[in-house]
Amino acid sequence: MKKRLIYSCLIVGATFIAGCTKNFDAINTNPTKVNGTLFDPNFLMSQAQMKFANTGYDQLLYQSMWSQSLASTYDYYSNGDKYVASGSNDSYKSRTWNTSYGAVTLIDEMKNLVAGKAALSNLDNCGTILRIMMLERVTDAYGDIPYSQEGQAKTGVTTPVFDTQQAIYTSMLSQLATAIPALDASKAIPTSDLFYNGNITEWKKLGYSLMLRVAMRLTKVDAATAKKYAEMAYTGGTMTSIVDNARVYAEDASGNSNSDANALLVKDDFREVRWSNTLISYMKANNDPRISAIAEISAGTGKAANETLAAGINTASSQFGMPNGYDLKGGATDISKAPNYPGASPAASSSDSPAPDGKYSRPRFAVYDQKNRYNFILTYGETELLLAEAASYGWSTGVAATHFANAIAAGMQTLGQFGATVDAAAIATYVAAHPLVTATALQQINMEYFVETSSTFNFNETWANWRRSGYPVLTAVTYPNQFTSGTIPRRMPYPITLPATNAANYAAAVARLTGGDTFSAKVWWDK
Repeated sequence: MKKRLIYSCLIVGATFIAGCTKNFDAINTNPTKVNGTLFDPNFLMSQAQMKFANTGYDQLLYQSMWSQSLASTYDYYSNGDKYVASGSNDSYKSRTWNTSYGAVTLIDEMKNLVAGKAALSNLDNCGTILRIMMLERVTDAYGDIPYSQEGQAKTGVTTPVFDTQQAIYTSMLSQLATAIPALDASKAIPTSDLFYNGNITEWKKLGYSLMLRVAMRLTKVDAATAKKYAEMAYTGGTMTSIVDNARVYAEDASGNSNSDANALLVKDDFREVRWSNTLISYMKANNDPRISAIAEISAGTGKAANETLAAGINTASSQFGMPNGYDLKGGATDISKAPNYPGASPAASSSDSPAPDGKYSRPRFAVYDQKNRYNFILTYGETELLLAEAASYGWSTGVAATHFANAIAAGMQTLGQFGATVDAAAIATYVAAHPLVTATALQQINMEYFVETSSTFNFNETWANWRRSGYPVLTAVTYPNQFTSGTIPRRMPYPITLPATNAANYAAAVARLTGGDTFSAKVWWDK
């Protein structure tokens, strides 16, 4: 996994002085210099996949709590939990942009290196799929972004235009329709692929599953296009089991430890980041067997025990979700004033102090706090839910009820890839007890999507699908000095560097936003 090669000029420490010679250039050319001829472009794929997948605070501080998957009393999370600027707000609201474009830059260079090389067409087409996956996350968060002119600095384009989101989505679907069928298992496969180890059949499934997700973003703004490409994806062949899940293994020994775990293992985060009441209450109301797989409370009492990095008690009946919008400041919004407050975890000794959050459920230590674990990007369960929704509209994507049942089972089985097994009999019982009902299909499908993406810590997708579908139905937090005037954020403001580095194109993009460059403005597909 330690294929972290850097494509750059290597500077040697010795300088050789040559006399008069007709071979001056040859003599003074470094024979160990890395260039496009010598460098294997495959290595750029693994770097890009890791960079894009390993998000950590990129999504924990904002998206995880805007969607009410998580909650926290810790001030550092006020950006997400309460819509109040805190904890390097300007820096972190740029993270999704910077991380994703950083990964895209590697893919751009990979595609540049294989351009015109027919034998490496699979790497090129996989690069197209990855580029779309990465830029979908950026446009979903910010709206109009550089897309058609992105990655062209070498040709002199240093201030790229911001394409409209509508144009971006049209292009993404068209490019996927070309790239996926062009994948050819008879040609050279990617040799540094962290998703599927170069398996072209798996890449085709991923491509069509991504096409489905991109198409379904358009259900409220362009249903005809959504239908066309959702049906194309289904016909082409989407994921068929959890083996197809797109995920990247983060490995501490290689210097790529899991960023989510690194964040949650900070003492203050571990003590105060909790599963939201919105999520846990829904799961408990439905007797979801995943509760014991994903949630726990501290095994000890008091503040010291709640700061100790150790496994807790995961008995389902003991789990209690924290409501969003509370703090530990002793006033009207102190967590002790929350409805149905379960009480503090009492001090364990005279030298200890109570833990106000101690009886609320945290992400389970053995599952989410491991520096060696997977980051999930797109799953079979998500794909089946999107197919179920498409089928519920009467589109030719199979049987909605079958897809829904498959999705529930897959969501539970996927936790096994985290190391959190859900009993097979419990899965079968739950699936049988929760058939898809036509009258409530959209709610059922998208609430399951909420649980699936929350439990796999794919909060970028949780937030995006909430904005698209309206599920779960969330109540916005009310708290002093909010940056949204009491509404849940609908987009991420652009990085503060753009007015200085790309002023005219930034201004044009902002002018197209109703309400300007704010958290409350909506992206094109969010209706």
